[in-house]
Amino acid sequence: MYILGGIIKTMAGEDIRNGCIHIADGKIAEIGKRDEVTVHPAAHERVLEIEDGIIMPGIIEAHCHMGITEEKKGTEGDDCNETVDPVTPWLRAIDAINTMDAAFDDAVRAGITAAMIGPGSSNVVGGQFALLKTRGRRVDDLIVKAPAAMKVAFGENPKVNYSGQGKSPSTRMAIAGMLRKELNRARQYAREKKTAQERGEEFQEDFTLECWLPVLNREIPLKAHVHRVDDIFTAIRIAKEFDLKMTLDHCSEGHLIAEELAEEGYPAIVGPDFASRNKIEVQNMAFKTAGILNRAGVMTAVTTDHPVSLIQALPLCVGMAVKAGLPMEEGYKAMTVYAADICGVKHRLGSLEPGKDADIAVFDGNPMEVFTKTLYTVINGEIVYESEDRKELLSSENMIK
Repeated sequence: MYILGGIIKTMAGEDIRNGCIHIADGKIAEIGKRDEVTVHPAAHERVLEIEDGIIMPGIIEAHCHMGITEEKKGTEGDDCNETVDPVTPWLRAIDAINTMDAAFDDAVRAGITAAMIGPGSSNVVGGQFALLKTRGRRVDDLIVKAPAAMKVAFGENPKVNYSGQGKSPSTRMAIAGMLRKELNRARQYAREKKTAQERGEEFQEDFTLECWLPVLNREIPLKAHVHRVDDIFTAIRIAKEFDLKMTLDHCSEGHLIAEELAEEGYPAIVGPDFASRNKIEVQNMAFKTAGILNRAGVMTAVTTDHPVSLIQALPLCVGMAVKAGLPMEEGYKAMTVYAADICGVKHRLGSLEPGKDADIAVFDGNPMEVFTKTLYTVINGEIVYESEDRKELLSSENMIK
């Protein structure tokens, strides 16, 4: 397939006006100015002519609960939180994600081609996130990276859930203490396993602790649910104690400590700012946060936290952040290359470069503007969404021919 014309926002350098993308075997084969790429379509190979549109990497949602908290199904479709045990690192989101959730189709129609999906924040340790493509029936076929992160939560949510059950944690001290206890247990397990392997001794693996090894080995990050300043700093304190990678998810008061966060070096996933300030700890939530963090030097992505706000609103959430001070080009990066980097998949997604997955979104204008339409969504080199306007245009052109 070839995509011709428009403005190609590669997210890997300069924009290309009136460019050409050649897609083969689900990957980007060539990309450049139109006169730099030889167009030789094979029989039945699609050639998409885009006159004035924007062609960009597929949008990435860096934190959501799509398919694990299903729309329209109430309690029966809610598998987001195992609220009987505050420490459940062995749970895997992929075992509860229903790809038939209507939100997947909404994502595709919005040009969102990948999403980081996982457990909620009722537990101190909720389980493992996965980075998935957004079109397909079988979740195993959609996996880009699993596990992709380990969910941990600070603040109100674990407190409210477990104090109501009359057990820990009922304070922030207990949340931090329980997480440290679990990490110490996991670190001791890792040492014992390594010693046994070095000595050639038999070792009995523990399923409830094996899941921590990618975290301790810095292969995947802690995905820390943090809103308030004190919770953000507690998460950083623990990550530094155990030398762990971490993302600061929500980071609602991050703008109050932007310089300190830049010095610490942990990326932030900001939002859902379209939601109401319905909890004490989100009273300072604002669209300005992403821009302030970005300008301070914090790598920043934006989230809808679907279904807290709807997945298809992600480009509009970024647009509101731009309106509140995030530079426009940084807005594009926040939902593409920065999101891919934060989620650990930048080698495959987030920018349009030869060898990367052919996940592409084509819009008739800036996707951060409310009236902009998605013309095409391409995942793994296949057109998975085509607007009715484009279908009608192609039909009329064929009639003229």
